[in-house]
Amino acid sequence: MSDRPPARRQARPIRLGPRSVAALVLVGALGLAALTWPFFSGPTSQVGAHAKDAPWLFAGLLVLLVGVVAATISESGLGPKAVAMLGVLAATGAALRPIGAGTAGIEPMFFLMVLSGRVLGPGFGFVLGSVTMFASALLTGGVGPWMPFQMLSMGWFTMGAGLLPGPDRLRGRGELAMLAAYGFLAAFAYGTFMNLAGWPFMDALSSSVAFDAHDAVHANLARFVAYCLATSLGWDLGRATVTVVLTLTLGATVLRALRRATRRAAFETPVTFGDPGRDRGGDEDAAPVTSPGRTL
Repeated sequence: MSDRPPARRQARPIRLGPRSVAALVLVGALGLAALTWPFFSGPTSQVGAHAKDAPWLFAGLLVLLVGVVAATISESGLGPKAVAMLGVLAATGAALRPIGAGTAGIEPMFFLMVLSGRVLGPGFGFVLGSVTMFASALLTGGVGPWMPFQMLSMGWFTMGAGLLPGPDRLRGRGELAMLAAYGFLAAFAYGTFMNLAGWPFMDALSSSVAFDAHDAVHANLARFVAYCLATSLGWDLGRATVTVVLTLTLGATVLRALRRATRRAAFETPVTFGDPGRDRGGDEDAAPVTSPGRTL
């Protein structure tokens, strides 16, 4: 018989319900279609002829992203404590992003997103990733047609950390190793998604690795791989390396802090309001007794 105490179930500030899951699936499918459409358009396809319409698609995607966030928040009943934590983490992430601006791949924001998604769950992770990227775009002046895809990709990135196995039992070095491996792979995935967002709009006449709507699908795939190797590999490797190093060195401390804050916030404990005078024998002048999650 094991003497190990039972694992404590982690509180979740946002629990994904049916509407939220449906909205996430819808936006995810649309986002993937908008990112990968060059690989489904052959030389005779009419898809490539509508490349100039992409900004409208981006605007529509941004509207859907906002709708997903709103649906997730409204269905979960996001309380003031969760809103406060969302604001603090999003502000911290947005402040961390400009630290490595102009330096190849030094983006410490990604490490915070991985750990936050792990502790606070996939629902909160998607909202946090999207809001953080939106806030950082406003902070750095990076608002443009690429921003909806940055929000979507960072939402996926952070949500994926919340879907990793063993959230209630896995701790210590094993958990840090798993988070570091996830951060490494997800950093490359994020870079690939962002390459897909911009690559189709390069001028095929000015570069041999640009998307050519009149070329075969396999030829464009080869062009895209060459484009990633030539332009973003160094940035993606730097981002992945920084995420791994920060996760292994600071991850244990940040995870403890996030879990402690989550326990104290008691997101899933209902708060009720009673009559302090009645609870204390009719002495209405006495100070009310407070207990987290109980009568106030």
